[in-house]
Amino acid sequence: MRTKASLLATALLALPLLAGAAQTPYPSTYQPVASGPVLIRNATVLTGDGQRLEGADVLMRDGRIAAVGPGLDAAGATVVDASGKWVTPGIIDVHSHLGVYPSPGAAAHSDGNEMTTPVTSQVWAEHAVWPQDPGFPTALAGGVTSLMVLPGSGNLIGGRGVVLKNVPATTMQQMKFPGAPHSVKMACGENPKRYYGGRGQSPMTRMGNMAGYRAAFIEAQKYRAAWDKYEAANGESGRGRGKGNGDAEKPAQDLRLETLAGVMRGDITVQIHCYRADEMALMMDLAKEFDFKIAAFHHGVEAYKLADELAEEGICGALWADWWGFKMEAYDGIQENIALVDRPKNSCAVVHSDSAEGIQRLNQEAAKVMVRGERVGLKLPPEHAIRWITTNAARAIGVADQTGLLAEGKMADVVVWNGNPFSVYAKAERVYVDGALLYDRADPSRQPVTDFMLGQEVSP
Repeated sequence: MRTKASLLATALLALPLLAGAAQTPYPSTYQPVASGPVLIRNATVLTGDGQRLEGADVLMRDGRIAAVGPGLDAAGATVVDASGKWVTPGIIDVHSHLGVYPSPGAAAHSDGNEMTTPVTSQVWAEHAVWPQDPGFPTALAGGVTSLMVLPGSGNLIGGRGVVLKNVPATTMQQMKFPGAPHSVKMACGENPKRYYGGRGQSPMTRMGNMAGYRAAFIEAQKYRAAWDKYEAANGESGRGRGKGNGDAEKPAQDLRLETLAGVMRGDITVQIHCYRADEMALMMDLAKEFDFKIAAFHHGVEAYKLADELAEEGICGALWADWWGFKMEAYDGIQENIALVDRPKNSCAVVHSDSAEGIQRLNQEAAKVMVRGERVGLKLPPEHAIRWITTNAARAIGVADQTGLLAEGKMADVVVWNGNPFSVYAKAERVYVDGALLYDRADPSRQPVTDFMLGQEVSP
């Protein structure tokens, strides 16, 4: 007999493609699981925009948040008594390798780094995502409803990342977040120069790193110009270039340069693995040189040194609570890092995992940040801190218009906690994705198990 996860995945296969999917390579076929209206009653609600509502209700209908506030009319909805419990938006992890470096960590499953040349912007992480990774359901049990899966950091430009809804599925397309932009993963510092320098090729220095980025984008500028000229003459691509005489020769498609051209057009978000403040500053200059925007610096143990500059540029800091010191570029870390990045006006601090284990406890990672920040005099109540793993995370990966916030019209990605989510004792009791109850700690039939785990013994 197959599990609920398997049956759900099979059902998803039969659903139609989203509108316009035929025009998109490897389109999302994600559809919300059918569910009736649900009213979560009498909880402490953290909306994700700085509000904390006591004794409030959350109404979900047709996969969306219908209303948030006290005394809502159930209007035929299933009522969940959440007295004494807390409710938050679903957690979003902006830096995950689930599916491309799944568990168990066998060499046969290591699909995150295409370390064959320093620039591999032609590869897409989604083409390696293994939906049967047991890490997906364990992340769901920790309240994670969406995540961005990225290539690794071995290359200067490692390829495209993909945003996923954390639902049981057979194919990557059934998890692919509808309408989410692609991202590109870049990496500065030690990783690329160590790997390629060890092979006696460029880059083997930070000078080589910068030269490699610049050379790739210079090449992509020419590629973009050739396509812009062709499309202007032929009225193609839907970019509104107008019609010309149709005589321009169609350029050859280059997957590597296509990604970088998409970055410069603003269609693809830029996510940069970068630890040191001086290198982040260089990458910001690189973005100005080639006229693109950086969405987030990831890991950034020295981001606190550039907190004001990051806020001014609208760049998120997707950071660990307390990882540091495991290599030279991670040496100058402090535990107040995220709290200080969060401090300036218009800042965008994010707590991320980069870990199949850490993703299960991002609420506790955020709690560490609260404690360290408060020790240096910052006021970081739960209604503020929740943004680091919800609203700000959604902003960093380009889906803030859809999720990350408990507000009317947003996706009904919701977690019911047994208490304050920033307590070490906090557990996600119920997890809803687009209004459907996909995880219930009290009901084994609502605890998805991947096909890979069928028949595997798990220690209690």
